[in-house]
Amino acid sequence: MTDTPATQIVFLLFPGITQLDFTAPAQALSRMPGATLAGAAANLGPIMTDSGFAIVPTHDFASAPQADILCIPGGHGVADALGDAATIDFIARQSENALWVTSVCTGAFLLGRAGLLAGKRATTHWAYTHLLPLVGAEPVKARVVEDGHVVTSGGVTSGLDFALTLIARLRGDAVAQAIQLAIEYDPAPPFPGGHPDRAPKAITAGLKEHVYDAAAARMEAALSGD
Repeated sequence: MTDTPATQIVFLLFPGITQLDFTAPAQALSRMPGATLAGAAANLGPIMTDSGFAIVPTHDFASAPQADILCIPGGHGVADALGDAATIDFIARQSENALWVTSVCTGAFLLGRAGLLAGKRATTHWAYTHLLPLVGAEPVKARVVEDGHVVTSGGVTSGLDFALTLIARLRGDAVAQAIQLAIEYDPAPPFPGGHPDRAPKAITAGLKEHVYDAAAARMEAALSGD
């Protein structure tokens, strides 16, 4: 019997992270045989999420183990993180020896700032896909996009799809399906509107007006260095 290979998974943590971008794929990936998870941040202090509670990192950037799978979550804090040299340097250094370089939601822009999406097909949260060319990426409308060893996923809940997709690549479909069953990932949302292609136009327009037009403009300014 072949021993299950050890797989070190490192998640970047930063202030303003969308906690589900981190915790959803972490929950699935933590159940993958051989997996060990770490959460790395600039320091070991609690990281405030967008949900009003904090997450405590396991490592700072200097002590973080080398990732086999590097995962960069998103959140409204990405715009600030784009200007943090230590964060971008950590992503770039880790990616040099990572077998898989991945992102959830707007974490794609941190990959891009580190030079990892140039010429790559990629996705991100629907409200920001038009900004992907600013980091050299080709936007793709999909929940999970694989381009070589780079895997990007759409907004928030897409992180579970990404995690199960990657588990299937590494351990086979049966393992991924068992984990999906174990966490009862059997989506049956009350409304068929989780993407602008299916949501009522008034709901999409209202959300863009009240949240995402300004958020995307802030992201664009951060990417452009303004």
